[in-house]
Amino acid sequence: MRLLLGIVAIATVPAWLGVYANSAAAQTFDDRWSIIPKAHAEPAPEARDQTRQNPLEQSPTGEPSRRPEDRSAPRSSNRVFSGKASYYSYPTGKTASGSSFNRDSLTAAHRNLPFGTRVRVTDLASSKSVVVRITDRGPWVRGRVLDLSLGAARSLGITDRGVAQVRADVL
Repeated sequence: MRLLLGIVAIATVPAWLGVYANSAAAQTFDDRWSIIPKAHAEPAPEARDQTRQNPLEQSPTGEPSRRPEDRSAPRSSNRVFSGKASYYSYPTGKTASGSSFNRDSLTAAHRNLPFGTRVRVTDLASSKSVVVRITDRGPWVRGRVLDLSLGAARSLGITDRGVAQVRADVL
């Protein structure tokens, strides 16, 4: 009797699966894969003509302006910026670039300059300058443009002030 029940159970499962599998075959692809039942996707928009220029993409002088995808073009290497710089120091740790932090080295943190970039930092009050290498990210205080290591701050003589107005020239 048990053998007969086992055979019936084994034969019933494939038959049951076959009944429910056929209902999926009766559906279209859109019906089976739609998130919302009975919803159908709109056709894809036609590709824009790349040779035609949009009038909004022209400057008032009639010359084409830079398109948004051209924003990643390399910038000039003679970039200059100014603002407030502070300094930071902690005993040990890693920088955002992965190198070990040495507070006595001539390094700095900047929000988006590439790691390894060399920058000449000049204190506008004393006209002292130092060349630092970007190894970290920051500063995260509004209105500041650079975070200098303790060694760089000592070279500029700003450790007693904490924050100084500087000019930075990307080398």
